[in-house]
Amino acid sequence: MLGNALLLALRELRRNVMRSFLTMLGIIIGVAAVIILVTLGGGATQQVTEQIASLGSNLLTIHPGKHMGPGQSSGAAPFKLADAEALARDIPSLVAVAPAASSSMMAILANENWTTAVTGSTEQYFTLNNRKLRQGRAFTANETRVGVAVCVIGETVRAKLFGHQNPIGSHIRLNKLSCEVIGLLEAKGQSTMGSDQDDLVVIPLRTFQRRISGNEDVSAIQVSVRDGVATEKVKQEITRLMRTRRHLAASAENNFDVMDLKEIASMLSGTTRILTSLLAAVAAVSLLVGGIGIMNIMLVSVTERTREIGTRLAIGALEREVLLQFLVEAVVLSSFGGLIGILLALGSSVALAGVLKIPFVFNAPIILVAFLFSAAVGVVFGFFPARKAARLDPIEALRHE
Repeated sequence: MLGNALLLALRELRRNVMRSFLTMLGIIIGVAAVIILVTLGGGATQQVTEQIASLGSNLLTIHPGKHMGPGQSSGAAPFKLADAEALARDIPSLVAVAPAASSSMMAILANENWTTAVTGSTEQYFTLNNRKLRQGRAFTANETRVGVAVCVIGETVRAKLFGHQNPIGSHIRLNKLSCEVIGLLEAKGQSTMGSDQDDLVVIPLRTFQRRISGNEDVSAIQVSVRDGVATEKVKQEITRLMRTRRHLAASAENNFDVMDLKEIASMLSGTTRILTSLLAAVAAVSLLVGGIGIMNIMLVSVTERTREIGTRLAIGALEREVLLQFLVEAVVLSSFGGLIGILLALGSSVALAGVLKIPFVFNAPIILVAFLFSAAVGVVFGFFPARKAARLDPIEALRHE
């Protein structure tokens, strides 16, 4: 009986191809929109997680004041180099400590110039931030201690100043400081927040303090926690030490902030997932619109085929057989729409992921849910027209013109 109903449904759809396609269009758009949004959202979430992880393992960043962005504080006194030395000396759970100071300034090479971010730090900066060198070398601990005028540049700075030339061994000018380029960092691309991670110049901290800033201020301290040690415990130790060094009373609030990159990654990933879910829910509304379209067309179909229904009932067809015929027809419509929507969504997701430069994440559960939901829409919205057809009076149906 089910097989016969399926054949009748396919025959009816083939007889009205254009009308069937237009009826399925709402389902196609709804399924495709849900899958595309969830897939792109999953890719964005994965990209956020990977980019945060690429910044370094077990990384904590300490900023003076309440953190408002890279190198920004809410008016609290900046750190000093002695604070970073105290962290490295008094907290054994730390494997690396890198104080940093930064400023935006113009880098000049002959007739070329480019405004970039210049960061002064120690040789441990590269390890903490997981920055690998494509060419040349990083500055040494001795060069950091002495304050040698050397620098390591990012890919964006290389492209803007040197073009296709090899930058290693050349000298660029940062304000009044002339420094030798000794290394070129591997490209990292844009960060989660949209900033260019390759638009930077890194120089020894003492060089920055003596030749650029003219003071001993440190705008941030990055630390790496030993594997197997809870970062929450280390944050408490850092907080106690820094409160002591900054002479804060027991009742005073911290005038510094300790950030854990894992917490930031979790927060950003959670936000991305919530936004994806909200957008998918909005897109799912179009599935309901498609269901209403199916109901409308099925009601028209019942009206058009009243005599056919009356004939079937008159020669002995049961109500449940007529009900099943029209219900199957509605489910076939919505299921075909779901399949076409899935194929459209997968192709569009791959293309959009490439355009947006995010990973394509194949999400089998959401594809299955979207297809089952499209079939369920056919059942729900096809039931009323099917029941109407099954309850027709055979005599009245046969008299219908």
